Order: sequence, then structure tokens, then C-alpha cells
Amino acid sequence: MGKTLISFGHGYSARALARRLLPKGWTIYGTTRSPEKAEGLRAEGVRPVLWPDGDLSAAFAEATHLLASAGPDADGDPVLAHCEAEIQALAPRLDWAGYLSTTGVYGDHQGGWVDETTPLAPSTRRGRLRVAAEAQWQAIEGLPLHIFRLAGIYGPGRGPFEKVRQGTARRIVKEGQVFSRIHVDDIAQVLEASIDRPNPGAAYNVCDNDPAPPQDVIGYAAELLGLPLPPEVPFDEAQMSPMARSFYAESKRVDNRRIHEELGVRLLFPGYRSGLRALLDAET
Repeated sequence: MGKTLISFGHGYSARALARRLLPKGWTIYGTTRSPEKAEGLRAEGVRPVLWPDGDLSAAFAEATHLLASAGPDADGDPVLAHCEAEIQALAPRLDWAGYLSTTGVYGDHQGGWVDETTPLAPSTRRGRLRVAAEAQWQAIEGLPLHIFRLAGIYGPGRGPFEKVRQGTARRIVKEGQVFSRIHVDDIAQVLEASIDRPNPGAAYNVCDNDPAPPQDVIGYAAELLGLPLPPEVPFDEAQMSPMARSFYAESKRVDNRRIHEELGVRLLFPGYRSGLRALLDAET
């Protein structure tokens, strides 16, 4: 029997997974809110379903695997708000289910290390919503659920180069601040490895091996481009959106040993330097 993935909120990370699975004969149904994006998904070989009003009956009838990428809101997880009963009915037939969460569930550790056993103690609203959504998915009886806590995502079309080229990049400096990151192709690799080695109930930190201060990443991007270093701006003086500022509310180093030891993953881009070099090489 063929493998069929139903992918809710089929966005940047899920599309990277699809690029790995489709050549292997998978059928993928992907939901999107946008008719324009639906046509783009169709061109990539995905069967698009407009969300939330499209017909998912064929996807539910055929699905062997499920991936949820849609972020929660004040009302909880949007996928479960619309089709929890259908997913409960589907759960016993699934070989694998994945939920894309965030390392923000761990909260602030002032630059210290966290792993999958670290208690969830989010300090931002966004993190609290994610903890609640994880719990909603975990409560579905019989669902072979795997939770993936993603660090800051970058990749094609999502790198620092454009702002550096435009001269709008800044190196915002906050003492002791470090972030973990992950290239989108490594997210896809981790998801496929988990599909191949299911372990229902597991949670995985998905990040590279090199947590680093954000100003170092911007500086390295400028170095690769042969452009002047963007100016340093103290965090307290920086003009930032509330969303951007909230990222600086938490500082931690994220341990990724479980994806290596349990899933056998060898990262394509073990740090931001190799990842940014590859993005620039792909451009040229």
C-alpha cells in the first residue's frame, strides 16, 4: 500500500519534507488558505486542499501519515478546532503523526543548555500557546505522535543576505544572548528519519550544533558578501517589532543529541557558517 501524508498548514518546512518524499512515490495532501499558494503546491506535485472549507474526505480516507505545522492562536490549535473528531477516528490507522512546535516552550535559561527532558516553562505568550497545543495533540488517544521543537528556521528565501545587501541589517547586541538555528533542509531530514523510525510519544529538539549570538550571524553574512559590517546597536536602543523583541526575551542553548543518537541524523548544515555558505552558493 502506498504512503499518503496529510499535511496541515503546508508551509515552508512541510514543503521541504515533500521534496524528499514525493520522488519516493508518496501522495501528499497539503492544506493552505490561499488559492494562489494552492496552485503553487499543485505545481510541486502536492494535492492542495483549501483550508478550512475544502474537502478533506479523500485525504482522511487515504492517510497513513499526518503532519501539523499550523501555529496555535488564542483558541488553541486550529487543526483540532476544525477536525479533531476526524483525527481521533483516523488516529488508530496512522503509522506516524508529527507536530511542529518550537524551542520557545522551554522559556528563558539565560544562555544555559536545555534538552527534551527540561521542564516546559515558556516566558512568552507564543511559547505558552505552543505548550497548550502540544498538550492538545498529546491528548488524542491512539495517535502515534512525535513532537518536533524547532529552533529559528532559515533557508532559501529566509536568510540574512537581503537585509545586509540593502544596508538595513543591524547587529543587535544583548549581553549573553544566544539562539539556536536550523536549516529547513535539516528539518526535512529529521522528519523523514522519524517517519522511518517511529517512536510514538517522543519529542525531538531540531536545531544545529552551533548556538550563537545573533550579531555573529549577521556579521558572517556580511563577510561572505564582502560588505561592511552592519552597525552594532545595543538591545535597549534598538527599534524592533514586538515579535522581534519577544525573541530576545529568551536565551538558551538547545541540545540536539537525540536526533543524532536516536534517528541517526547527520546534519547537512551543522552550523550557521556552513548553512549560509550553501545559501550563497545556491544563489550564484
